Amino acid sequence: MTKIKSIAVLCNYELLPERVGGMDYFFWEFDKKCKDNNLHVDWFFPNTSLHGAYSQLTIYDSNYGNIENYFLEFYKQNEYTHIISHFLELCTSFHYKIKKQSNAKVIAIDHNPRPLGGYPIKKRIEKRVKGILFSRFIDVFVGVSQYTVNQVSRDFGRHVQHKMKTIHNGVVIEGINERVDRSVINPSFLVASHLRESKGIQDLIAAVSLLPDVIKKEIKIAIYGDGPYRSNLDNSIQLFNLQKCFTFMGSSPNLKELFSNYDYMLHPTHMECFSLSILESLAANVPVITTNVGGNEEVIVDGKNGFIYKAKDIHALKEILERVYLGHATIESNTRLVVKNGFSLQKMVEQHFALVFDNKS
Repeated sequence: MTKIKSIAVLCNYELLPERVGGMDYFFWEFDKKCKDNNLHVDWFFPNTSLHGAYSQLTIYDSNYGNIENYFLEFYKQNEYTHIISHFLELCTSFHYKIKKQSNAKVIAIDHNPRPLGGYPIKKRIEKRVKGILFSRFIDVFVGVSQYTVNQVSRDFGRHVQHKMKTIHNGVVIEGINERVDRSVINPSFLVASHLRESKGIQDLIAAVSLLPDVIKKEIKIAIYGDGPYRSNLDNSIQLFNLQKCFTFMGSSPNLKELFSNYDYMLHPTHMECFSLSILESLAANVPVITTNVGGNEEVIVDGKNGFIYKAKDIHALKEILERVYLGHATIESNTRLVVKNGFSLQKMVEQHFALVFDNKS
């Protein structure tokens, strides 16, 4: 450990007091883990905030400017043994410039979901070229799911496979209330999602419109989150006359405390890496109805802790909703155990911390 001077963590992640999610808790716990081992971490974000444990972090903000450019200027007066990035584009000239200035170990974490039908041919070619040119300047690639690892190799070339690691996202179980009595008939539902087209909430609205009238008169779905697609969703709800079925709850900084108020979470996404919302819902003993994209099937087992259907298949979603609402399909297991045993935040932090000392990487 005496050889470790300091770590720089670059995160293209806006710090918002009204939106505290799983990654915020990870950043806080990773910083604490490093400090407990006498390691200094400098954090680079688009902005600064003091909410939560961010007041304990050493933060340099780019004032919403380009984080890579800001860091390159900052780096001229500083030295790091490890440079870790989250939510930054992989295999770019930035990585070449870093290695030109430094012998730091560069670790790139990929959180980025891929389009349902894959990238257009032009972008696929661009990524492959970038992989040839710049992948050599990244020492370790980390995917937050096995799906992500496979996609990185597909994007940038098989020659990066020997530098790939899978570290699943994890969540803080403490503070997530556990639902005890799950309703078998007439269950309640929530959606916890940023409101954009790729999250597929428009599919959910269309699926509900296909339900028998007797169910449409009773079913209640609370939507937590905000985003640019809100007006489109409002229009769809009005078009199908489903105003009594859906309620927009807005963003909530204590969302993880609210999952246990519901029986099922609906997550009709078109693209995903590895959803923290899914993990938090399961930790609350609330099964998840979601699509077969990204890393969803690495945690959701159909019929065991939730239900899986093909993305955009509104008829399949309608059938699941109808069966679940009428009590013809149920989840009996305690879904909290899945997260406790395999996807805890502590495990995630330990695995990321180990990257710093893995001399084989």
